[in-house]
Amino acid sequence: MPDLKKVAIIGRPNVGKSSLFNRLARQRDAITSDMSGTTRDVKKRVVTISGNRDFEILDTGGIDYSSELFSKVAEHALRAAKEADVIIYMVNGKMLPEEEDRELFYKLQALNKPLALVVNKIDNDKEEERYWEFLEFGAERTFPLSVSHNRYFNDFYAWLEAYIPPREEEEGALEPDEEVDPFAEMLEEIHFDSAEEEEDREIRVALIGRVNTGKSSLLNALVGEERTIVSDVAGTTIDPVDESIEHNEYKITFVDTAGIRRRGKILGIEKYALDRTEEMLKQADIALLLIDATAGVTELDERIAGLIEKFKLGSLIVINKWDVREEKSYEEAIDDIRDELKFLHYAPIITVSAKTGQRVHKILEQIVAIYERYKQRIPTSKLNDVLREAISRHHIPSHHGAVVKIKFATQYETKPPKIALIVNHPNFLHFSYKRYLANFIRSKFDFEGVPLDLETRKRGERKIDE
Repeated sequence: MPDLKKVAIIGRPNVGKSSLFNRLARQRDAITSDMSGTTRDVKKRVVTISGNRDFEILDTGGIDYSSELFSKVAEHALRAAKEADVIIYMVNGKMLPEEEDRELFYKLQALNKPLALVVNKIDNDKEEERYWEFLEFGAERTFPLSVSHNRYFNDFYAWLEAYIPPREEEEGALEPDEEVDPFAEMLEEIHFDSAEEEEDREIRVALIGRVNTGKSSLLNALVGEERTIVSDVAGTTIDPVDESIEHNEYKITFVDTAGIRRRGKILGIEKYALDRTEEMLKQADIALLLIDATAGVTELDERIAGLIEKFKLGSLIVINKWDVREEKSYEEAIDDIRDELKFLHYAPIITVSAKTGQRVHKILEQIVAIYERYKQRIPTSKLNDVLREAISRHHIPSHHGAVVKIKFATQYETKPPKIALIVNHPNFLHFSYKRYLANFIRSKFDFEGVPLDLETRKRGERKIDE
């Protein structure tokens, strides 16, 4: 076997280095415990990834200078880092960054080798935002991981594979289906067994609009049967009605909400219907905003559209009754709608006729596409590349003489995508500059149909639950 790339796992004691070593090697021979300094020697194993990429993984002892023995262990660990081709520096994500971690990481950076900062023990989505604190290290790549829960490995594997060349197949080598890929089973678990992935195959879609815009007719056209009562009497639907279909491996659940009247006309049971509608929107992912092509956008349509902003939903503007509209060109009609619904500038528009079925099938494709953008996560490194480009094109304005600096950005949530801007003076970043950044980010990444929430924070400031 030719010389293999060496990948060293480096870090202070009790950050999960041996657990990661075991996960990669698919073995349990490295002793793991909660006691600092369990691993003293450098352990080595040959690992195969993606069927034909081999490398040697090195598990080193925790770097700790508190005693003569541990200092020797630290020397061995740093020597392994110098000999390695790729370095993984691990930290404990349940603790705030410590100065010793920074100093060790910067020492490894000076080796000028591929180096990733792995923030371990991020055991669920809510805890993921803790790894923001470690972005200040300035690592080229930073990955949140939960080795014990086998979570968030995909991006880490992709980074690792980039530095491991495929082996040159020799005559008589095993056929690909005979190869043993130690990551294959793990990746299968991540992609198909995780609850998070299961949730991501279900989309809740709310149909909202004024009374008698054709929501029930559209729902019937989408699901292919008369599930709701359709009549010419405005306000037939009172309670939201759920209907689910399968499309492109997604389960799409439609909720046909009660038509909303002007507030002065909301009485008794329809007030109850409006309250139910808002409760339902809190649970939705995407809203289909129905506009009557024969009436255009009214003041009430604008208010209803405001609910999409309020609940931060993905959105598609559906212009119904297109077959019986006034004689107006497509461009004129779309321009008028865009002008009235400026705050939904990111929402695509589709013209349909629920009555004839014209273009209704395209709504399903749009729903899936919008949802995939709604749940996407932009890698921090790419996001900050775009941020630097935006700032270089249009510098951040000062605030009454105070210099405003954005340290970095990170996407901390999906559905909807939320981006934290770490700023020295969060309250001094002008809203117009935030809007500029949001539009610039949209120009670089596909967020069509998706609200983009930019929030300014100080370094170390935690998210306050709403």
